[in-house]
Amino acid sequence: MTTIGLTVNGRAVNKPVDPRTHLADFLRDQLDLTGTHLGCEHGVCGACTLLLDDMPARSCITFAAACDGAHVTTIEGLDNDEIATELRAAFSREHALQCGYCTPGMLISARDLVLRLETSDERAIRVGMSGNLCRCTGYVGIVRAIRSVIDARRGRGIAPVTGAGRQKLGPVGSGHGAHRQSAGVASPKTAVTDEQPSDGAAMLVPDFVPDKNFDEHFTVAFPPGQVFDMFGDVRRVAACLPGATLTATPAPDRAEGKISVKLGPISASFRGAVRIERDVATLSGRIIGIGNDQRSRSSTQGDIRYRLLPFDNGASTRIELSIGYSLRGFLAQIAREGLVRDLAKRLTAEFARNLGLSLSGAAPEQPKQLNGLMLAFDLLKGLLKGLRKSRDV
Repeated sequence: MTTIGLTVNGRAVNKPVDPRTHLADFLRDQLDLTGTHLGCEHGVCGACTLLLDDMPARSCITFAAACDGAHVTTIEGLDNDEIATELRAAFSREHALQCGYCTPGMLISARDLVLRLETSDERAIRVGMSGNLCRCTGYVGIVRAIRSVIDARRGRGIAPVTGAGRQKLGPVGSGHGAHRQSAGVASPKTAVTDEQPSDGAAMLVPDFVPDKNFDEHFTVAFPPGQVFDMFGDVRRVAACLPGATLTATPAPDRAEGKISVKLGPISASFRGAVRIERDVATLSGRIIGIGNDQRSRSSTQGDIRYRLLPFDNGASTRIELSIGYSLRGFLAQIAREGLVRDLAKRLTAEFARNLGLSLSGAAPEQPKQLNGLMLAFDLLKGLLKGLRKSRDV
């Protein structure tokens, strides 16, 4: 998995993606932009056509990872586009659509012709639209609609744009290979097994919108100031988190490491980075992390916000957590929301216990791997014990 940065319909998007994922699948499955249709999935029918850096492109044969740094415009992004608006009206007027499945790709290809053709030459339009197949209309209405928009615009004195803005030869969307580091987009980093200084090519952690959110809280018998000071020590915090290890020398505002988990027969080791934000005035903070597991081709993003509140006249601290996460890849198919919540509760309990040990000067108990199945069994046993107590009462 790798994290890519795109501008989709004018909005910045940072998402992890499998290198084999096509752009059309990425847009439909991860961004819910289902106006991009999939037909042949071989780059022949044109139903998946969209604008990549303002040029028409087949998204079903374009790898999403190859578009890192590019500007993508789907049919949803052309709602207020002047040419697309005129074409929609013309398509309706000239009966240029029936089932509508090919229409998004048709409109995007037609827009390119309206933008660059000097005249409404029928042959040039038919050649230009030959990569967009329609099983319903017979193309007569489509050609007529495009011709009418070109004639109307040229009649209003709107000149064609030579080459529709094309500045160079080469594949659409190419030339973005160097964008990753300059745009602050996370990229894979070679894994290291022992802690060592960062090499300067640190993995950058972008903001994101979590798919799922839930809240947790716990209390430790130490004052808020002492707890907040400890939260500023990355090494001590990592030592309290089951399954976590650092893989590079941490800084106060960031760290790189891995967390190992086991869900039944499936083991995963997420390697990644976290960005750390702290506000001493409010005794609050935020930890944003990303991680990838190469074996299962899964990735995760997490956003943990915490706030420390005085409890028991300031002798203890109530730690309130707001946890957001997104999970992609194979593990997302088996890690249902309820299981993730239950595991997070147990993980929080383990972290709270280790936090208390560390604050008291004892060594935290740190398993080498977080066994999700065993935690689930422990949760089930706790639930059954609670049911027995309630029944006895």
